[in-house]
Parts: sequence; structure tokens; C-alpha cells
Amino acid sequence: MTPIESERQQPETSRLFKDDTRFALGRIAVFQYLSVGVFLLLITGFWVLQVRDHEANSELAERNRIKTVPLHAPRGKILDRDGRVIVDNHQAFEVRLTRENLKPEHIEPIAAGLHLDPDDLRARLKRFKSRPNYIPITIKQELTPGELSFVESHRDAQTFPELDLVQTQARLYPRNGLAAHVIGYVGEVSEQELNSSDFAKYSQGDIVGKFGLERQYNDILTGVDGQRRVVVDSVGRERQVLENLDPTPGNNLQLTLDLDLQAVAELAMDGKRGAVVALDPRTGEVLAMVSRPAFDPNAFATRIRASDWKELTTDPYTPLMNRAIQAQFAPGSTFKPLVTMAALETGTIDPSFSVHCGGGATFYGHFFRCDEKHGGLNLHGAIVHSCDTYFYTVGNKVGIDKLAEYAEMVGYGKKTGIDLPGEAEGLMPSSKWKLRTQREKWYAGETISVAIGQGAVLQTPIQLASIIGGLAIGGSWYKPHLVKSAARPDPVRRAEFRSDDLTTVISGMYGVVNEGGTGGSAAVPGLDICGKTGTAQRVSLTLAKSGKVGAELAKENGWFVGFAPRDNPEIVVAALWENVGHGYAAAPIVRDVIKAYFDKKIRMTESKPPSLALMKTSPLAVAH
Repeated sequence: MTPIESERQQPETSRLFKDDTRFALGRIAVFQYLSVGVFLLLITGFWVLQVRDHEANSELAERNRIKTVPLHAPRGKILDRDGRVIVDNHQAFEVRLTRENLKPEHIEPIAAGLHLDPDDLRARLKRFKSRPNYIPITIKQELTPGELSFVESHRDAQTFPELDLVQTQARLYPRNGLAAHVIGYVGEVSEQELNSSDFAKYSQGDIVGKFGLERQYNDILTGVDGQRRVVVDSVGRERQVLENLDPTPGNNLQLTLDLDLQAVAELAMDGKRGAVVALDPRTGEVLAMVSRPAFDPNAFATRIRASDWKELTTDPYTPLMNRAIQAQFAPGSTFKPLVTMAALETGTIDPSFSVHCGGGATFYGHFFRCDEKHGGLNLHGAIVHSCDTYFYTVGNKVGIDKLAEYAEMVGYGKKTGIDLPGEAEGLMPSSKWKLRTQREKWYAGETISVAIGQGAVLQTPIQLASIIGGLAIGGSWYKPHLVKSAARPDPVRRAEFRSDDLTTVISGMYGVVNEGGTGGSAAVPGLDICGKTGTAQRVSLTLAKSGKVGAELAKENGWFVGFAPRDNPEIVVAALWENVGHGYAAAPIVRDVIKAYFDKKIRMTESKPPSLALMKTSPLAVAH
């Protein structure tokens, strides 16, 4: 190469070298910027993890290592008056699901293994979506052995880590619906209930009383749940117990119910539709209460199936209705003792007042029939034979407003105040009532029907038992109640009736049972049972004969109310038998319950050990 050519190449080489240097420096700069960016990203991530989200991440890490297991408090037991257990609890397992671990494809196999409808499971998950995903929700209670095995074998980290088992206390109710309407049942608190003040302290998924005494005394029966905090390994197995807070059981509830009387009343109503109520009129204690048809509370103890619930709520015989406190029907002739008291107290008639019954009588241009031609009857005979013609005449003389006044005195048209939710109040019409509700005046002809317990007057079985019980003990009424109390209650209402008038009514009711009256089938040798039958129409005679209603509905309801003994009564029993046709058909129901009461009293007296006073004077006691 010539010197001239060499000189020409040097600048070109220098340019190439400079270009390589600039390129290398550019790459170094890019690398530096990337390094700084990565560093800043790491610093930011570190700050987010360690500073901003420190508490949340610590909680997540803690939950991965430490599990809180709830310890459900058992509800208090429900006992009868003698301390015998009516409602108890039993050990069971429920399965819970944590939604933060749930994979959508797991829903179908989990539902299949637990015999759940997948759509129902999805709906339940949706219902709880407002709660944090890490809080487990119960998806099935009272697992069968097969379901328990399914959960145990699939709740590992590889299969269904979202599942967990919890031991719980499930309610155990009597079989065959014994006292079902009194006891009620428990269930999961509803969203509507959560919005009410009564359930403000509860959360979604909690079990609460829904019906009957379980609902009325829910706060007393409900305990306080405990918990156990444990360390778990990677597959969820417990390794160490960190804390154990024992649950506090709910308080027991001792009732006034007598299981022996309850069983007799249940048997007496077997296959019938209606109700029975037995009270101690001296205190208001409910000794027995039956409503039929009944239901099985055990079906509600977990989560009732939709099909079962639909069957209960669409049943035309309304098994969920507590007929003892909610069935409002015309009282029929059980209303006549009240008519008698109103007539005697107002001086409208005296016991010698007589009426001739020729099978009915005409009032205001309309003929009102009587079931029989009784002939001439005084007051005593009219009560004994339940003569409608006699009481048409008496009621017409007294008038609707005086009847309403005395009816209010004894409790018609008022709730008794029994400690059960949903009591109905019945109805006692008056001229003011009709003007207020129908904007019409009261016609005198309407009083004729009311005088024999028909027309607009309505009563419940608990009202009938309370009203007649108060009359039987001299005009004092005690609030019916189901929970036993050590304190003797005071009367909630008194009426200053003349003793002679009360004696006249009671004498007539004694004759109903023991002097060839309409309630003769309630008689028991050795027991002075007094009573009154009642036959009440469900529909008018015209409608019943028209064929537009079913044959069963066309039949009258049968009522019977009885108490014993005649002097100083200890028990009063009211029975309603729907669509039986005659009131006397209900008399044996009352008879059986009253007889069971006194049979038990005799047994208890005979088996009772000698008193301390007798033992101190006994030669054997002295020798000892």
C-alpha cells in the first residue's frame, strides 16, 4: 500500500472505531436504565409487601398456618314440668366451604358427593357473596356416614382444599310431631330477620328459633359459641392447639307441659283435624297443647328441602298452623254460658225463666230452627240440652251490646297473651264494631245468631279454655303460659259476678255431662266433670246444601270444653274437632285428658313417701 493510500484509510478506521464506541456506550446506558428500573420495581414491590399491605399479607400468611375452628354452643334443652327432656341435642358434623380456594369446576363434584343440587349450591354461594371469601360458609349440616367419608377423603390440598369439617350440636325433637306447634323448630336466620332488631346480633348462617317456643325464647335457649385456634400443616392437618375457648351452652327451659297429658291428648287427636288445650285455671299453666295435623320439626333442624317446604306450605290442611292459638271459628253452643251470665247479671232473666221449644222460633220475620223439639225448658234444662230456641229468646232480650260487654269481660275478642308467637284474637261483634268495620248499623235479627255462638263471633281453643276456666273458679283469669315460674302469678282480669249466677252456670254445665245432657260421653265415674258442647257451622246452611262446597267443609265443627272437679276446678280442657258434624263427638277427647290428669294425681299420691312429720311420729322412726 502506498503512503498516500495509507493516509486515506486512517480516517475511515478512526470513524469505525468511534462508531463502535458510541454503540457500546449506548448499550451500557440502556442496561443501566433497565437496572435502575428493575431496582425501582423491586423497591416498590418490597414497599407494597412490607409497608402498605403488611397487615393484609400477615393475615393471609397467618391463615395459611393457623386455622380457627368454631365450637358451636348447644342450645338449651326443653323440659316438661317434671324435668323430663322433650327437646335435646346430639353430636353431628357439618361441612363448610371457603370460597377463596374454590374452583368453579369443583362445584359439580362437591354437590354430587354431598347429595346437593348444584344449582342450590351455587345459589347459596351467591347469597353469601357479600361476606369476605376467606370466611367459610356452611353448605350442609348433619352429614350422613357416606357424606362424612366423602369429605374426609377429599378435603386434602390436592382435591378439594376448600372443604372443612366442623363438629356441631344439632337439635333432636320428639318423633311423630309430638308438641310440634308448641316447641317449634330452628333454622338458618333469613335476610329479612337479619334486618329486624330482634336478630341484630346474628350473622348470615347462624341458627335461630323460627317458630313456637324456640322462637319465643330464642335468646334464652341460644348459647355463646367458642373457638379453637390450631396450627395446621400444608395439607390442613392439625399440629398444635394454640387457644381453646369453650362454648357456653344455652339455658334450659322448663315448661308447664305434662308429657303424660300431652301424650294422651296427642293420641286422642290422632287422625283428626283440630286442637286440644288443657289449662290449670288457678295459675294459667298450660298442661297440654295439641294441634293436628302436625309436622316433623326434625325436618327443619338442618336445612329443610325445598320440596318438603313446598309440600307443607301448599297443604290445604295447613299443618304449620297452630290451631290451638290461631284457629278462629264460631264457638257454637260453648258461647251459651256467657249468654247465661250476661242475662243473669243484667237481671234480664232469672233461673226460673222458661221457654217452649217447638223445634225453633220466628224472630223479625225469619224462622230460626233448633235441632230438637225440647218442649218447655227453664234455664238449667236449656243449658243441659243446649236448646237453641231458649237462647235465641234470651239473646234477643239481652241485646248485642250487653252481650259484647260481658264477652269482653271474660276475654272474647282478645288475645290471651300466651307466650307463643302468632296468637289470633278472635272476634266479638257489637253495633260499634259493625259501624266501624262495615259502615252499617247492627240489625236486631243478627243478635239471634250470635246468641248461639254463630254469626260474626269467633274464638280460638286457647280462648275457650281460658274463658271457661276463669268462670269455673269464680271470675278470675290468669294469663296462659308455657314456661314454668317459681312465682305465683296474679290474675290479669277479674269480674265481680254474683256467686249465685256462677253457681247456676256451673250447675247447668254439670248437668250437660251427668244429667243426660249433650255431653254425656265425657262422664267419668267418681269425677264431677262439668262441660259444654258446641256445634258450629263452617258455612251457611244454604251454601252447605247447594253442593258448591265439599262434603267435608259442609259439616259443622265440634267443640267441647270441660273442667273438673265441679268445686275448686284444677283442670279445664277445650277441644276442637273440625268438620266432625256434632259437638258431642269432641267430648271423649276432653274426658280422656281430664281422666289422665286425675289418674296421674292418684299415682303420684300413692307413690309419694311419707311426710317428715309422719316419720317423726312413727314408731319405726323413733326406734331408728
